[in-house]
Amino acid sequence: MPDRAPVAAPVPAGDPAAAFARHDHARCAATAREVTARACAERGLRLTEIRARVLAILCESHAALGAYDVLDRLREDGRKAQPPVAYRALDFLVVNGFAHRIERLNAYIACGHPGDDHAPAFMICRSCRRVAECAAPAAAAALSPQAAAMGFEIERVVVEAEGVCPDCRASARETGGETGA
Repeated sequence: MPDRAPVAAPVPAGDPAAAFARHDHARCAATAREVTARACAERGLRLTEIRARVLAILCESHAALGAYDVLDRLREDGRKAQPPVAYRALDFLVVNGFAHRIERLNAYIACGHPGDDHAPAFMICRSCRRVAECAAPAAAAALSPQAAAMGFEIERVVVEAEGVCPDCRASARETGGETGA
């Protein structure tokens, strides 16, 4: 497992409600990119131009993006990127704690606590695909006794909760419609 020495978490990106609340998203994204660059420098990791661009793409919104969405964005930039380029960059970001793979969506988001070793939980809006990250240390702690009793060593705990975000709920109330995709 890579060394994940804590680096100051971005604010408001480190705020679990940031994905669903009005905030200065440009600052949120810039902070995440800065913290990631600093963590890479401190750990001797190479944040190549393509890795930095993929992170920037993930930071553009709080919506989860699939690898092919990222690849399309790279191509829009004029890069002649092939799928392995996007997957390698995403893998680097995930392995080093700068992004997360959202299993439920088979997609990726920038980490709200880049470089910090943590047990994340994700609130996934099934309507707009925005994802809010929050810490879930209690989920990992709750599983530890059962894992120990089985002789199982937990390496990673991820909680994914699917529902409807405040904006999509409000929009559904205004239109008299139902929430959902």
